[in-house]
Amino acid sequence: MSNSTNSAVAGEARGPLKGLRIIEMAGLGPGPFASMLLADLGADMIRVDRPRADEDAGTGRGKKQVFHRSRPTWTLDLKQPAAREQLLALIAQADALIEGFRPGVMERLGLGPEACQRINPRLVYGRMTGWGQDGPLAMAAGHDINYIAITGALHAIGPGDGKPVPPLNLVGDFGGGALYLVMGMLAALLEARSSGQGQVVDAAIVDGTLSLMGMMYGRMAEGLWQDRRQSNLLDGGAPWYGTYETADGKYISVGAIEAQFYEELRQRAGLAGPDASARLDSGTWTAQSEQLAQLFRQRTRDEWCALLEGSDACFAPVLGMTEAAAHPHNRARANMLEIDGVLQPAPAPRFSRTPGAVQSAPGSPNESAEARVARWLATPSPAR
Repeated sequence: MSNSTNSAVAGEARGPLKGLRIIEMAGLGPGPFASMLLADLGADMIRVDRPRADEDAGTGRGKKQVFHRSRPTWTLDLKQPAAREQLLALIAQADALIEGFRPGVMERLGLGPEACQRINPRLVYGRMTGWGQDGPLAMAAGHDINYIAITGALHAIGPGDGKPVPPLNLVGDFGGGALYLVMGMLAALLEARSSGQGQVVDAAIVDGTLSLMGMMYGRMAEGLWQDRRQSNLLDGGAPWYGTYETADGKYISVGAIEAQFYEELRQRAGLAGPDASARLDSGTWTAQSEQLAQLFRQRTRDEWCALLEGSDACFAPVLGMTEAAAHPHNRARANMLEIDGVLQPAPAPRFSRTPGAVQSAPGSPNESAEARVARWLATPSPAR
């Protein structure tokens, strides 16, 4: 299998989703991220946004909003009946729609699932929310930290003697939200090809985050996970699965869970700690952690990289975002792109025959929204 790489900006639409037509109702966070993933994989997308003051005029900020790449923006004032009719005409030619408003907003605009599927029965209608379309919190405002708080995920992350630490918004917005929305949309689109019927995909961040926690809940049921921070295998409790400061004030990571990898770490690092079997005694974890901390403070991060990186010791340096782009592995795989001076992640995952690509830079579509709308209205979706 070839190791396909991604070009900076595709000359023409390409990717495994080429020809699939999706409308994105402009929103924040997980909705745009999910749309970027689909567009990078070749989906023919139009982002619909409301008229707004040009806050980005003269700043170039529009070109720096990475989530808006690979698709043009069509501006519509949906408070106006004529604009709604224009959008409904486009929906009739679409395969899917994504919206991320509070429950009921699209219905009040006359653009809810029933209205849209009345004119397009095959339409897959994706709804991205934090709490879901129903339930006692459905209408409450919230953000990633609130959604993951009621799942057990936030409680599990952070130091044992401190407060829970938000894992950026990776676990909720992007992991439990956007990725589950993309999975749900693709599953429903696949089903619609055989049934001829669309459906609503209710993607709630709470639901997706709980799904991500499945392994931890399973281990807790087996008596292998304690419901307190930094007491378990993967939460920093185990001394051989965590981060340590080096002599130059930087950090490294070790993840030597399996016995053979732990032995590799011992041999290469000169660790005079317990053998592979004794390392599992959680009663000794504090002492083991202190021993490892003393050991790793004896060399700089670069020195530890020279000694351990690339081995089976399950080691990697902890890099800052600017450092990550320069790491040899990321460079070799072209994992980062620079487009119009903006450093950004390349599309993922990779495909051997139909690789995805950034279809256009943010704010610089290779096809105007008006031209794309006209093309949609003139021809049926090739994905049907």
